[in-house]
Amino acid sequence: MAKDFSRSHRVAEQMQRELADLLQFEVKDPRVGMVTITAVEVTGDMAHAKIFYSAAKASESTQQGLEKSAGFLRTQIAKRMLLRTVPQLHFVYDASIDNGMMMSRLIDEALASKPEKLK
Repeated sequence: MAKDFSRSHRVAEQMQRELADLLQFEVKDPRVGMVTITAVEVTGDMAHAKIFYSAAKASESTQQGLEKSAGFLRTQIAKRMLLRTVPQLHFVYDASIDNGMMMSRLIDEALASKPEKLK
């Protein structure tokens, strides 16, 4: 019987908390700004971690800032989490929040244009 909550899931959750704290208080790169870590996926061998983020002002410079600070973040995670193998960090923009807001706006517009008789 497989474990319902594997080690990689536990590491991913802890890494998400640590990265959120580090990005808020430790990273000084002005390109990063207000970034929210939405999810972290860690491979089974702990070699790679895919970090999904959303940002108020998503741009190519935000991605570059995160990639530039990946070494610093990895070092800090190694100190805080005491892992034997610290995964390489790969940042991926998470557009699901933007898509959800767009869908909500479209639904609101469709309901607003609906005739009063059909409401």
